[in-house]
Amino acid sequence: MRPMTEQEVLDSFVNATPEELRVATLPHDFLLTEWDHLDFLAWADPHARGRGYIVTEIDGQPTGIVLRRADGSSQARSAFCNICRTMQPGNQVALFTARKAGDEGAQGNSVGTYICADLSCHENVRLAMPLAPNEYRGSVDMKIDGTARRSRDFVARVAAAA
Repeated sequence: MRPMTEQEVLDSFVNATPEELRVATLPHDFLLTEWDHLDFLAWADPHARGRGYIVTEIDGQPTGIVLRRADGSSQARSAFCNICRTMQPGNQVALFTARKAGDEGAQGNSVGTYICADLSCHENVRLAMPLAPNEYRGSVDMKIDGTARRSRDFVARVAAAA
C-alpha cells in the first residue's frame, strides 16, 4: 500500500456515518506503520468494542469500511477465516458485518463474513510453517496474494453502491 495520513484513512471510509468518523480511533501504532509491507490495513477500534476497520486500495484509491463484530461467542472448536483462509480456534474467528455504502446502506443492507476476531489476517497469512521437503515458498506468496484479493473484494462489495 502507499503511505497514508490519518486524514486520508478517515476520508477513505465509504460506509461511515459522521458520528462513526468522529469517534473513529486509528491503531495506536499508526505512525509506525510499515506501508511497504501492507496489502491492506485492518484493525479493531481500541475504544469501541466490536468495531473494526479495513482500508485497502481499489483501482488505486484508498477505500475503507467500518465493520461491526457480532455479539456472542462461537461454541465451535475451530473456525475458518474467509479473508486469510486460515483455520483458527473457534473463539478467534468472528462474524463481521459492514453496512453497505450509499442508498443501500441507508436502507439497512449489509454484507458480512467471518474474519479473524482481532483482524490480524495480514499477519496470520505471513506466519509460514517450516518448509517440508516437497514445499516451496510460492505457497506462502500465493496465500498473501489471495488474502489481499479477498480483502479488496469484500471492501468492494460494501462500497459497490457508493
